[in-house]
Amino acid sequence: MKQIRIGDITIDAVIEREGPWRRPQDFFPAYDEAIFKGHLPLIEPEFFDVALGMMVITYQTFVVRTPHHTILVDTCTGEDKGHPAPFDFPGKERWRNELFALGVGFEQVDYVFCTHLHIDHTGWNTTLRDGRWVPTFPNAKYIFHKNEYAVWEAEYAKRKSPQHDNVFRDNCLPIVEAGQALLVDDDYALDDTITLTPTPGHSPCHCCINIFSRGQRAVITGDMMHHVIQCREPDWSPRVDWDAKQAAVSRRTFLSSVADTDTLILPIHFPTPTAGLVIGDGDRFNFRFKRD
Repeated sequence: MKQIRIGDITIDAVIEREGPWRRPQDFFPAYDEAIFKGHLPLIEPEFFDVALGMMVITYQTFVVRTPHHTILVDTCTGEDKGHPAPFDFPGKERWRNELFALGVGFEQVDYVFCTHLHIDHTGWNTTLRDGRWVPTFPNAKYIFHKNEYAVWEAEYAKRKSPQHDNVFRDNCLPIVEAGQALLVDDDYALDDTITLTPTPGHSPCHCCINIFSRGQRAVITGDMMHHVIQCREPDWSPRVDWDAKQAAVSRRTFLSSVADTDTLILPIHFPTPTAGLVIGDGDRFNFRFKRD
């Protein structure tokens, strides 16, 4: 993604992985082949590998630099986590190298926002050092929605889901223990430039991150949408959602609110060039990349 400027704020992408990932029929319970193929002419070609029949998915972090702070939004899957497929791919040093290439060292990060506390959005929160998980960014405050954290804390106490338990134990709990977490409410704001919009469903209290400067707005949408087909079919929620019906409501409400405006949308999993605009189309929506 080319650097985006929102007023006095810049946004860059740091990619951990990008490429064909999963077949849509394996990801969306409501998948219908005829409907999906009917939408393909309206979908930008970067989103789907026709030869492989697979969605193209990116794991990336957004680096937001304001006049006062350096901020990361979502931290991919991280290193040394022992994740199962499909999160165990090689070459994760790409993420670190791209971050450093932007001139951002770990010590220079002031805030880390997590749209939610899933495996591929919290990974680089921590680094393995002398057998212990410690915060990767020693000078940063990590922003977790307090209700999101509370739910996963309660789930962790049950020890029923090894994957979620490991994510909470390795990526989230060490941040709180180090005193670097800020557990915030819906109305949290940073310098009147960064705010939250609750979009629950994919996770218990998933939030989008709003960025404002000089009358311009961008929104980092986390996993409110995984793939552009969800603009065409907002009710298609993936199998991995916490509450599929609520996720669909949040998605449709959000898309309706930004359609046909100049609000720039940055979904974490949309492939390069990632950022774009939402256009209304009856009860559906189109998405067009910002290519200039």
